[in-house]
Amino acid sequence: MATNFFVEVNINHEILPKIYGSFDVNIKKIEKEFNVLTVIRNEKIKIIGEKANCLLAKELIEILIDKANKGNDITEQDLNYCMDIVENIKINKNDVIQLDDEVLSRTIQGKPIKPKTIGQKNYVDSIKNNMITFGIGPAGTGKTYLGMCMAIEAFKRGEVTKLILTRPAIEAGEKLGFLPGDLQSKIDPYLRPLYDALYQIMGAESFQSNMEKGLIEVAPLAYMRGRTLDNAFIILDEAQNTTIPQMKMFLTRIGFNSKVIVTGDDTQKDLPRDVMSGLDSAVKVLKNIDGISFIRLTSKDVVRHPLVQKIVMAYENYDKKKKK
Repeated sequence: MATNFFVEVNINHEILPKIYGSFDVNIKKIEKEFNVLTVIRNEKIKIIGEKANCLLAKELIEILIDKANKGNDITEQDLNYCMDIVENIKINKNDVIQLDDEVLSRTIQGKPIKPKTIGQKNYVDSIKNNMITFGIGPAGTGKTYLGMCMAIEAFKRGEVTKLILTRPAIEAGEKLGFLPGDLQSKIDPYLRPLYDALYQIMGAESFQSNMEKGLIEVAPLAYMRGRTLDNAFIILDEAQNTTIPQMKMFLTRIGFNSKVIVTGDDTQKDLPRDVMSGLDSAVKVLKNIDGISFIRLTSKDVVRHPLVQKIVMAYENYDKKKKK
């Protein structure tokens, strides 16, 4: 390691534990990634090493300091994402810093909900600016959760009078007819992720009250047939499991003053092999229509446990090798 160059970063001692992490795990990872040495002294972090590496490490630490100053903890996922950003010259670093400036909503416990990656920010902006947004990407990228958040806030502000949340009831290795219970109990497992998000953001009591009034509807996609959906915020989840006729049926239900989010992971289809996904078809058929936006999220946008991100990346790399 060359030691004839160094830079310094000012840091408040109160946020130092967040930046360094438990047992200094964060700063050790930064040192290893950029091949630098860090020394903390008099509320300054001194970064020693080759010039280019020191400047990258300084930029990373400054982004982390900004996040910590806004009350955020620095998770492993945050650190990994910010590392990728500072090493990617095509991305404006200010865009990352500004992610924390927009709070979309809060959970029932008061925890702020905001986009955590640039991909998620693009997704949220698309929902604001388009009548129909397709959010396509792997599990853990926040497609459904952020969509639900936007829908609930629009409902609270009175921009729409109804929330409609739907999924195709396609079985992953199970047949509905063989599951125990009545029709509702058979359908509920498919809709459970939607209920979970509603409970977390809106609260069970508010959800139940609005559900009883008919202002919130959580139902299988088949229930949308024959309806016209005005003044509603509609989310179609798991759209990769729709057929082409189902997708066309759904999109032609949309009425005046409505907004639609369609989410799906085109790598996890439960359809028969010989049936083309309605999501895949929509990407090809609707790509040039104004008012319809397609946002692609990737493994970089996964905000679950870092191991989930590694799993998604491993499958992506495997699929790429198979196609060669």
